[in-house]
Amino acid sequence: MTVTTHLPAGLTGPRSRPQPRPETRSRRHNAAFWIVGYTFAVTMAFSALPTPLYVLYQARDGFSTFLITVIFAAYAVGVVASLFLAGHLSDWAGRRRMVLLAVLVNMLSGVLFLLWPATAGLIVARLVSGVSVGMLTATATAYLSELHAAARPGAGRSRSEIMATAANLGGIGLGPLLSGLLAQYFGHPLVLPYLVSEALMLIGAVALAVAPETAAVPPRRPAYRPQRVRVPAAQRPLFLAAATAAGVVFALFGVFTSVAPSLLAGVLRGDSHAVAGAMAFAVFGAGAAAQIVLSKATRRTQAGLGLAALVAGLAMVTAAAWLPSFWLLLAGGIVAGAGAGAAFRGTVATVISITPPQVRGEGLAGLFLGAYVGLAIPVVGLGVATLWVSLPTAVLGLAVALTAAVVPVARRLLT
Repeated sequence: MTVTTHLPAGLTGPRSRPQPRPETRSRRHNAAFWIVGYTFAVTMAFSALPTPLYVLYQARDGFSTFLITVIFAAYAVGVVASLFLAGHLSDWAGRRRMVLLAVLVNMLSGVLFLLWPATAGLIVARLVSGVSVGMLTATATAYLSELHAAARPGAGRSRSEIMATAANLGGIGLGPLLSGLLAQYFGHPLVLPYLVSEALMLIGAVALAVAPETAAVPPRRPAYRPQRVRVPAAQRPLFLAAATAAGVVFALFGVFTSVAPSLLAGVLRGDSHAVAGAMAFAVFGAGAAAQIVLSKATRRTQAGLGLAALVAGLAMVTAAAWLPSFWLLLAGGIVAGAGAGAAFRGTVATVISITPPQVRGEGLAGLFLGAYVGLAIPVVGLGVATLWVSLPTAVLGLAVALTAAVVPVARRLLT
């Protein structure tokens, strides 16, 4: 979604109303910047919290790898629906209100995990978590940008961009790491991770009370409409290439937040939940680091290096499943994760460069649609394949399909 910079609330108003001193406003907005960054991170962490726990649910209920992918796909469905129905509402409803609502919805998902641990409950809980993330990502990114601008007028945007990247991808990586460690070394592995995550999100929700609003909320609520997707006709081929690349990127991330722990447990005979969580953290951490390191590179450089590293990492992951080799799986995940992070930043830069400012949010909405379709469909396809072939064979098929999709996309993005 577009990261727009509105004049933060509280900087204008009737002349008769006393205004805080500039340094007081700066300190308040700076403190709120860190509060929103923390809240963004812990809420995104919850979205991937079940990653190393799926094998426990699988062992308890005896369901297949395919059902894991169905549970995971419910999350993507929730994100896509929320992006189009609620992802843009903070422009008139307010950033703080929408971030708080997203946190509370994710906490509801945690309650469902705790009180309805049956398979149907897992699907519903993941769907609800996806709804939260769809509301949160664009809103929190815009909120960080505006708080940074208010706290440090005239400064560049790099601090807010780094914070948004770290909170988003880094937060997703922290979720599996937290749940894996708690499941491995403490009791009640299907309860304690959710309780700890609920407490972390509650702290963020309470702290948001002191955060100032930054969106220029209109006095009258405009007529509701879902988020549109619109791209100039002449740029649609390039846009479709960027959306396809985003789908490949999210498919890679989806593998490491759905079936990778099953691969680790079933093929590599690894039974450590902490290791499964650490692996997911390494993949997403590499993606966040690559985005930060290549932040000043051109979009073509980001997309080219990213897609090349993604394909190389996929080859390593596939080889690790067949050998089998834990260290090759870990190295392949890090390489592919770094490539995915860089490539996704390149696709965002591409869409921004080809869409006029007045429809940029609509263009980015389409990019996220491609990304989350990629998050769901290939992973579900992988799960379906495991009903007839072994997991290593299914991974090989997915790697071949994603690589085949990358080749024409790379040609379009790099010309």
